Formats: sequence, C-alpha cells, structure tokens
Amino acid sequence: MAGALLLVCTLSAQPGWVSKAAKSVFTVKTFGADGALLGSANGFFISEQGDAVSSFAPFSGAVRAVVIDASGKEMPVEYMIGANEMYDVVKFRVSGKKIQPLDVAVSNATTGQQVFMLPYSVKKPEAISGQLDKAETFQESYAYYTVKMQMPENTVGCPLLNADGEVIGLMQQPARQGDALSYAIGVRFVSDMQIGALSMNDASLRKIHIKLALPDKMEDASLMMFMAGTSLDSIGYASVINDFIAKFPDSEDGYINRAQLAANGNNFAAAARDMEQAIKISNPKDNAHYTYSRLIFQKEIYKSNIPFADWSLDKAADEAKAAYNINPMPAYRRLLAQIVFSQKKYDEALAIFQELGNTDLKGAELYYETARCYEMKGDTAAMLAQLDSAVATFSKPYLKEAAPYLWARALARMNAGKHRPAIQDMNEYEKLIATGLSPEFYYIREQAEIDARQFQQALDDITKATQLAPNSPVYFAEKSSLETRVGMYDEAILSARECIRLAPNDSDGYLLLGVALCQKGNKNEGLPHLQKAKEMGNDQADALIAKYNK
Repeated sequence: MAGALLLVCTLSAQPGWVSKAAKSVFTVKTFGADGALLGSANGFFISEQGDAVSSFAPFSGAVRAVVIDASGKEMPVEYMIGANEMYDVVKFRVSGKKIQPLDVAVSNATTGQQVFMLPYSVKKPEAISGQLDKAETFQESYAYYTVKMQMPENTVGCPLLNADGEVIGLMQQPARQGDALSYAIGVRFVSDMQIGALSMNDASLRKIHIKLALPDKMEDASLMMFMAGTSLDSIGYASVINDFIAKFPDSEDGYINRAQLAANGNNFAAAARDMEQAIKISNPKDNAHYTYSRLIFQKEIYKSNIPFADWSLDKAADEAKAAYNINPMPAYRRLLAQIVFSQKKYDEALAIFQELGNTDLKGAELYYETARCYEMKGDTAAMLAQLDSAVATFSKPYLKEAAPYLWARALARMNAGKHRPAIQDMNEYEKLIATGLSPEFYYIREQAEIDARQFQQALDDITKATQLAPNSPVYFAEKSSLETRVGMYDEAILSARECIRLAPNDSDGYLLLGVALCQKGNKNEGLPHLQKAKEMGNDQADALIAKYNK
C-alpha cells in the first residue's frame, strides 16, 4: 500500500519541464522489404535538425522507418547516422520541420540523483521518478545507469532525464518485466555517434537497410561514395551519389561518379551532361577532362555498337589533349597514345609510348603497349625485344603480376616459331596462376609442344583440356589427331568416337575415326567413316580415301 502511495505521489509531483520535453519523445515503427511491420520502440530528438536516438532491435533488417511524435505527426526516417547492436542503440535523422529536441546533459549523472523517465504519450504526459543506484563508466567517458525504478511496459527507448530536464540516458530492456531496477545507457554515447568514411563496413549498420547519412567532410563523403560503388547495387549507389551532389554541389566527384554510372547503363547523354558540369565547376580542370576522355574511350572501345553521335575517338583524344595542356602529366599523354593506337595511328602511338619511356611510367605495361605498336607495324623482332623488357622488369621467382606479360611473350614467341622458349614462358605462367587455368591454355601449350616435338607433354596437356571441358568436341578431335600421330590408335579411336558423340553433325569426328581405324589396319571399317566425312563436305576426305584404297 505504501509503494502504491509513493507512485501516486511521484506522478502527481511533475517537474515544470515535462510538457515541453514530452514533445521530443516519439514512437518509431520499422518495416521490412515486403512492407510488413518489423517492430516498434520509443525514441527522442536530440537536435533541431532532426537527429534522434532509439533502440537498435526494431531496426535490424528494416528498409524503412517512421516516427510518430506526441502530436501524432508522422515523419520518415531519412538517414542512419550510427548504430551499435551490442548496446542496442541507433542514431538517425528524420525529415521534418519544427523539431523539438531535448537538451543533452554535458556531464554524466551521479549515484543518488533523482531522475525521471518520460514515456511516449499523446495525452497528458507524466514522468516517472526514480533514483540512480549506479553510474558505471565504459569506454572511458560514457555512463551506464542502474535506476531504482519499476519500468512500465513499452517504454524501451524513452529518455531518462535529470531534475533540470536534461536527458542523461536512453532506457533499455529490463532483465525481467516488473523488476524494481531499470537500466539506461548514457545518451552521450549515442549522441556522439558520427557517420564516417568507413561506416559502410560497420557490422551493425550493415544490418539496417535504410540509407546512411553522408559525412560532413567532403573527403570522407567522397570515400564513402567510392565504397558504395563496390558494396551497393546500382540503385543504392545512385542514391548515395545524388545525396553527395546535393550536399556538395561544387565538387566534381559527384558528377563524375554519376556520369560513370549513367555510361554503365548506356545513358550516354546523361553521362555527357554530368561530365560537362564536372568540367565547368572543377578547378583545376585537368582531372575532369582526363576522366571524360577515358569515359568516352571506354564507350567507343567496348560499346561501339551503341551509337551516340556526340562521342567519338576524336573527342576522346581532344579531351586527353585538353587535360595535358592544363597539366602535362604522363598519364594524360598515355591515354592519348592508347586512343590513337585504337585509331590505328600506330606511328603516332609508338612515338608517344617511346617518349613516355623517359618518365616514371616506364615499366612492364608501357613496354607491352610499345610492343603492340611494333606488332601492328609488322616488326616482330622489335615487338619481342619490348616484351623481353616487360618480363625483365620482374625477377625470379616471378610474382603473379608478371603473368600477363609472360603469357603475351609466350604467344608472340609461338607465332614467331620460337616454340621451346614459348613453352618455357607458358610453364612459368602456369606456376603463377596455379589454379583456374582454362582448357584453352592447355590446348595452346599442346600446339607449341607438338611443334617442339614434345609429344608426351602435348598428350598430357590435351588430355587435361578434355578433362576440363568434357563437352568440347574440338579438344577430343585434337586429342584423337595427336594420338593417331604417335601411334596410339586404340586411344585415337575412342577419342574420335567421343568427338562424334558430342558433334554428330560435324565431319571432323568421322574423318579422324576413319584415319585411326585405317592406320590400325582396319580399312574395311575405316573407309566408310572417311566416305561419310566426304559426304558431309570435308575437303580432306578425298585424298585420304585415295591413300587408304591403295
């Protein structure tokens, strides 16, 4: 009876700030991707800009949330600012006007103080009084409070205030409903949460699918935008870019990123508008011109089948020249060389690549690009010399970065008739790649090994190719041909039959089967297969029929 009397007295003796503070308390509802209600909790505003705090639990998995204040006004949650699943807290910003925030106490409360918990209410608000039993410190400066107070149902997330009406904590789930002790985490821990460049990797925030606020520093926001491009889908990434442009309209980064996204979606007109705007506002303008050149170049190389009259390799070259004229960086000159190479102006491209050999761009990639120019000019010796220089930039044992240059030199050596050196490069390449080699690799090396008369290695490689691509008739045909060449007629017959099974309408399998049977001495069975190959239009069949009919 005495406890009930005390509660009545507590409720009747309301501090003067209760009515005003109650306008800051709200209920929040969260929703999943299917629109269904996920959960609800209470919370309160801590800034006039709409910053608010609440419990983490109902936000986990949410794609949308709304707050409903004491007047019944509904406001959407616009951005997440921070979250901590372990302490069950979130900080976010709502989209609304005339926000009434609570004042956050600048220092932690101390044991023995009278405190008040203010529930969410659309009627006359009534604070519940209690006394601080413990004020424990965590993370050096933040408080975790134990309060002598029986916490009513549905008050998780409500504010805990001191006698002056300053908020000191956010109420948390009690150990058991009806306990005489309640708990609150110091509100400064939540209010101090800030969005950062790496917030997209925050484990708690990743469980919430409401978009993140952007950092206030442009450099941090730009880094977050970059990370969004690698971690979000195109819709989410576009949203981050648009938020960046709205917050930093004078930064070229937003327009450049949006232009790239538009170009990826084949909306080249939108990409052009954004790049023109990026050039207009940037200072200096060299990076914007360079990026525009590269964007046009990529489109003309990889999407030339999609017409866009305003873009061409000539325009890409003009933009690269504009960038270089503003700031003579070797990278801008290199892009120009790549563009004119694509225009088949090999002498001009070669001159630029050779010029860049005297800059800090000198390296394997530049030697390779120079080699390509010599290749297109038909100068095999000069091409191989450049590829030798590219490989020579690495030392044995080779790192994986050497792999593409070893492969390029292997193919060049093979085409030049240098089969054994080509095989050596391929062997080094195999060591570096180790796993994930394609059946085509083994097929190509087999070709070099045949020319080098390394037949056992060739048999091993073509067998490996058939194992990796068991549904490819080409590799079984090659295997049958090689097996016949080295006198393995039974194996050749099996390989040819497998080729026929995989490609019954192709004459090669029948031709190879006929040859293998005839070579084994079984002309009666082999010649009909050669005849079938002839009927299917195989040009080699006539000569072989004549040969084995003798």
